[in-house]
Amino acid sequence: MKTVALNRALSKLGILSRAQATEAIQAGRVRVRGRIVTNPLQPVVPERVHIVVDGEPKGPSEWRTILFHKPRGVVTTRRDPEGRRTIYDVLGEAGRGLVAVGRLDLATSGLLLLTTDTRLADWITDPRHAVPRIYVATVRGNLEVSSVARLTAGIGQGRDRLQAHAVTILKSSSRESRALIELREGKNREVRRMFQAIDRPVTELKRIRLGGLELGALEPGHWRDVSRAEVARAFPEAKIRARRSPSV
Repeated sequence: MKTVALNRALSKLGILSRAQATEAIQAGRVRVRGRIVTNPLQPVVPERVHIVVDGEPKGPSEWRTILFHKPRGVVTTRRDPEGRRTIYDVLGEAGRGLVAVGRLDLATSGLLLLTTDTRLADWITDPRHAVPRIYVATVRGNLEVSSVARLTAGIGQGRDRLQAHAVTILKSSSRESRALIELREGKNREVRRMFQAIDRPVTELKRIRLGGLELGALEPGHWRDVSRAEVARAFPEAKIRARRSPSV
């Protein structure tokens, strides 16, 4: 199993944000296997470690995964220093102990997976596994075949190379266009950045698929539980990891 820094483990387990975890550890409020640890970078295995924060035992939760339709205007973080509404504000008690698998930015809506299985989350977000992410993007102006060719060929932006695995034009007009975009890496704000690079700024963006999971008719702000069997079908190469979660 993979070791991570203690402050990250507390964040991955949904106990504290990383900043809050660092502060708590340095203040001597965290015990690992009965001993106070003041080094936030102390390596631990999240799935196995026994942690006590402020005298209260913490540890891996029972295996649970949900598919959430993240609304626009909500941030994918546990707490926001700017006071904006977070996904955990929307989820309430349903989000307890869950960590988001990747992020969707403030203005992006759609499918967001949350889970207690940190190994599953790491597997899905690892670029080496090239998990498909499919979005519907509405952009300003006419979207031409030549522009699509640029997106699939790859566009250099600073140190990054942004590249869509596939793009399908759904609608194109001088006022606005709509397209399906499939990504395989999940870089920060990748869809928005690549369309900005071809002078077609995104006005609306929704993720409708992650791996084999689809958003379907789920309304914004709503969620549903995802079973182990569904996870295994949606991410077949991660099947063994999903089945060997903490509740086994």
